[in-house]
Amino acid sequence: MTDETGGIARRPVLQSVLGLAVGVATAGLPAAATTPAEGRPGDFNFLAGEWRISHRRLKPETGEWDEFTGEATCWTILNGAGSIEELRIPARNFAGVGIRLFETDRKIWSDFWVNAKSGMLTTPGLTGIFRNGEGVFEADEMDGDQPIKVRGTWDRITPNSHRWYQTVSHDGGKTWQVNWTMDWVRA
Repeated sequence: MTDETGGIARRPVLQSVLGLAVGVATAGLPAAATTPAEGRPGDFNFLAGEWRISHRRLKPETGEWDEFTGEATCWTILNGAGSIEELRIPARNFAGVGIRLFETDRKIWSDFWVNAKSGMLTTPGLTGIFRNGEGVFEADEMDGDQPIKVRGTWDRITPNSHRWYQTVSHDGGKTWQVNWTMDWVRA
């Protein structure tokens, strides 16, 4: 399949490849019983389109903020039960793909990431829902040999802008520290 320029059409290829990758990566994973069942297809529809993004990321080694810009192209797939994000940061020669999928039985979303440099799908992904106009997604991860909690939050959602920010907890969720913000503006 080709696009209007004669090149390979990216959307059908992305949908096929990512669907297979997520299916393989999540097979046999345990169900996350702690997330309330309130999500629904279409929760990520606001993300569809072209975006310009202002990033602010905390450098762990210095405690200073690093600011840079990026862009993203996002698609809604599977009648609103999926969302694909192609993130690009040209000045840093960086690209990645966010994959959000709605699990209809449990009524929760899973948010996966693929860094183009490694090509590896992060599993099990952050899980969560949208409530009162805010999407909160969490996962237990490791920082070296220390267990941490990671939370990604989508908020300030309007037709032309929104914010995503990440917080981490090193004390089991008692306290949280912001370490990355992304302010999105529709292109």
